Amino acid sequence: MNSDIRCAKTSSPLQSGVRKHEPESVSPSGGADLSGKTVIIIGAGPAGLTAGYKLRQANRNARVVILEESGMAGGISRTVEHNGNRMDIGGHRFFSKDPEVNAMWEELMPLQGKPAFDDRKLGRAVSAAPGGPDPEETERVMLSRPRVSRIYYKRHFFDYPAKMNWNTFRNIGLPTTFEVGLSYLRAILKPLPENSLETFYINRFGRKLYTMFFEGYTEKVWGRHPREISASWGAQRVKGLSVAVALKNVFSRRNAPGPGKRRKVETSLIGEFRYPKYGPGQLWETAAAEFEKMGGTVLLNHRVTQILTRDGLVREVVCETPAGKASFEADYVISSMPLKDLVGGMNDVPPEVRSVAAGLPYRDFVTIGLLVDRINLRNETKLKTLNGIIPDCWIYVQDTGVKLGRIQIFNNWSPYMLRDPEHSLWIGLEYFCLEGDGFWSMTEAEWKAFAVSELVRMDILNPGETVRDCHVEKVRKAYPAYFDTYEQFDVLRGYLDSIANLYCIGRNGQHRYNNMDHSMVTAFEAVKNLLAGRSGDKTAIWNVNTEKEYHEES
Repeated sequence: MNSDIRCAKTSSPLQSGVRKHEPESVSPSGGADLSGKTVIIIGAGPAGLTAGYKLRQANRNARVVILEESGMAGGISRTVEHNGNRMDIGGHRFFSKDPEVNAMWEELMPLQGKPAFDDRKLGRAVSAAPGGPDPEETERVMLSRPRVSRIYYKRHFFDYPAKMNWNTFRNIGLPTTFEVGLSYLRAILKPLPENSLETFYINRFGRKLYTMFFEGYTEKVWGRHPREISASWGAQRVKGLSVAVALKNVFSRRNAPGPGKRRKVETSLIGEFRYPKYGPGQLWETAAAEFEKMGGTVLLNHRVTQILTRDGLVREVVCETPAGKASFEADYVISSMPLKDLVGGMNDVPPEVRSVAAGLPYRDFVTIGLLVDRINLRNETKLKTLNGIIPDCWIYVQDTGVKLGRIQIFNNWSPYMLRDPEHSLWIGLEYFCLEGDGFWSMTEAEWKAFAVSELVRMDILNPGETVRDCHVEKVRKAYPAYFDTYEQFDVLRGYLDSIANLYCIGRNGQHRYNNMDHSMVTAFEAVKNLLAGRSGDKTAIWNVNTEKEYHEES
């Protein structure tokens, strides 16, 4: 990560015991009057930083403090540097249909005006902004990158999402292709009631494709069979995708719109995206720095442990810090912390609400970075790459014989993620698990050996291949899940909405599997709500990412 972009830590050390921070007096500036008010934001991920940035940008006279549990900004969108190589925790494409999201990204990091390192070396055409910065000379710049993600199944590459093309038919063979077609026709003629993620997938892809590409992979990721997961997960993450859409996109490419016309493409089908030069964490560290320039405060290593309410309002937020406890009086609280932890730290919560929050499930995440000279996967596409590596950003591993869920090729996200992109391959192996289970509790040496053994089993690495470096990152509560007490979520939401000065935003703040741009939009809505004085109605905040279709103009 760019070492020149860091979030400032608190300037005065906290004393041991509990130190109270009183709201500061400030002068009014028109609009909603926040004079002398303190807004506490929990979490310095995309949602929390967006909320803070927008509040300060609105020039409202409130004291805005962001409390972050870890030692860096970005949340799950952070970038970790290890021996000159950078890891994106989970992979983050910057692409949105929301103009306000795109405007904020552009403010923080403008699009490149000239080719990046690998584009220059390869003579590769790239989208650029007239007069935009040169990524070879400028740190604060967004790159335009080709989106290539594929499925690796039984040692064959399939397009992701699945496409009805010659590559698919060739890989699965004629008999299976025929079976897939019949299965899909049955699903069209006799759809199943959508009472689980399993029936959601079957209705859109047919039972055969479901068993090939969805059933085992879903269980690998979530630790539950799809029949145990709510169909609402698919409604959020697989909007509009099906065999019919795949066929439609094939034919729409053959009948491309004329000059000056545009066609709508599903979110998961976009062909290009933006990406910060040094990964997503660079953008969010930039947002934190700009927020502080506008008078905001970011306090790292401040883990929120208590949210104290009185008379139906949040009055105080208590943190654990390396120097002891710290207490912040609050007029408003915007929270992106996991709902299980938020409610767990609140007083006077009704038993039924506390029970729902305590039972909310999550999937935790381990990513293992390996630096190698080569892998056995060859670039058989028409896309030019440095050193002839495969062009994929992500590879989805559908084979159920290995625990590995996805492979990231950091070289292809940005050449600046590597110290030496021309002579090394920096890959991230993504595993899904539960905090405290056997996999989560392994040592780094055990993780490295396990990951290498799986790559050898898949014939991606040769036995005895030299691994030049390794780094492991663990992420708690990376993915909010849609089972167990999630079915009673409305009980929890109703209680949280009754606390007028509390706003829940972001992926974990709403227990919703949001994309990064959706998390930002929840922050936009919360800030608009707060500034307009609409504390009683938070519907717009919760309605983000509930539309049935999510198209991107491309």
